[in-house]
Amino acid sequence: MRAVVQRVTKSSVAVDGKTTGAIEKGLMVLLGVKKGDTAKDVEYISRKISALRVFDDEKGVMNKSIKEAGGDILIVSQFTLLGDVRKGNRPSYFDAAGPEEANALYREVIASLQAEGLHVEEGVFQAEMALDISNDGPVTILLDSERSF
Repeated sequence: MRAVVQRVTKSSVAVDGKTTGAIEKGLMVLLGVKKGDTAKDVEYISRKISALRVFDDEKGVMNKSIKEAGGDILIVSQFTLLGDVRKGNRPSYFDAAGPEEANALYREVIASLQAEGLHVEEGVFQAEMALDISNDGPVTILLDSERSF
């Protein structure tokens, strides 16, 4: 499972011109589910997102998690995070989980974050979405449940 996590001042997602999720201060998360991902991957990614210390403390040091700093999460499923371009220029999505598996694990990540008391907005699974992301910092963190980076 892979995630791109951005600290934002605001972010929103729209489908067919209608906003389906929006947040002010918080984290924008793009989530890619890989074939064979399990509850262990959900737990790892969820824990990392909720504990990621990317918000400033009183001294201006990135030392607070979203739970400590306050804020919301906007999460969008994005299978293209599993795109492989090592052989040519057209991405291969062979490693991306199929829609049924991906949606189930995407929903589990959302439920896990909500269980920690976090407010989570979301995109629409498998829809063409337009994202508005106001990255704060900029701060962008890459997560991979296989810890490949």
